[in-house]
Amino acid sequence: MARKAAAKSATAKSNIPEFSKDEELKAYRDMLLIRRFEEKAGQMYGMGLIGGFCHLYIGQEAVVTGINMASEKGDASITGYRDHGHMLVIGMDPKGVMAELTGRQGGLSKGKGGSMHMFSNEHRFYGGNGIVGAQVSLGTGLAFAAKYKGEKTVSLTYFGDGAANQGQVYESFNMAKLWNLPVVYIIENNRYAMGTSVERASAQHDFSKRGIGFGIEGEQVDGMDVRLVRDAAARAIAHARSGKGPYILEMMTYRYRGHSMSDPAKYRSKDEVTTMRAERDPIEQVKNRILEKRYGTEESLKAIETEIRAIVTEAADFATADPEPAASELWTDIYAA
Repeated sequence: MARKAAAKSATAKSNIPEFSKDEELKAYRDMLLIRRFEEKAGQMYGMGLIGGFCHLYIGQEAVVTGINMASEKGDASITGYRDHGHMLVIGMDPKGVMAELTGRQGGLSKGKGGSMHMFSNEHRFYGGNGIVGAQVSLGTGLAFAAKYKGEKTVSLTYFGDGAANQGQVYESFNMAKLWNLPVVYIIENNRYAMGTSVERASAQHDFSKRGIGFGIEGEQVDGMDVRLVRDAAARAIAHARSGKGPYILEMMTYRYRGHSMSDPAKYRSKDEVTTMRAERDPIEQVKNRILEKRYGTEESLKAIETEIRAIVTEAADFATADPEPAASELWTDIYAA
């Protein structure tokens, strides 16, 4: 029995796709930037420099990093209000992201949107959406636009396990499959939505099966391993880009902080969080592989850490020194019918 278990474990490990040196280092750097940025944002929120809502991505970094590694330039992306990491990984300026959090004129939405509402047409990033599940129908619309215009781009539409129970999600699924739209629905299942566990809130716990009634393929993915995320994302994106229609990826992930900065997260034990950080942390997994494979040394990884901290410090300094929007900006880009 022991030999069989060992053989099964070895087979499972052999099926995990390997990263090259450059891929491991890129994944490490991208995830570390998100982690350190979010930690700084949390600190600034505690100091009163960031107001309103603020939802951190700490713990979930492998999801958006792996998917971005599988996507192509021109693909659109849209998400909910836990959006800072999504912007950073596609190359949006950390200074602009942080300045938006502090409500300064140099922010990506000119300081008027805050944490939940950022946008970049240049990077084809369409939010940062505050209404739970709203981005799913909008992401489906982005896919419709791509097909209508004959583009070979894919809409990467992210939402959480809580949003997965919204009615508009299934209307979107129906439309997407009916017209075979090029959209990949990425469900970031961090297990607790706003504060209620999946087991208590959802009759069907396997969100990858939510598209069965519409003929949409899906799969569950270990969202804490960036290699598995990239591998699954490559399959899903190729499926959508080839004209076969939508695909669902359920990313099994975990957030270390509360739902938002105002959430004490008393619905789970401290031991649970500590265990996840110790055994499943996505960044530590990559770091350990880099050292084991001699793709880097403790010194070279410390150099990356120093570089990332300098970027984040620069962003924080800019976000506190940059002026607030002028009063005249109050009505700019505001439309009334």
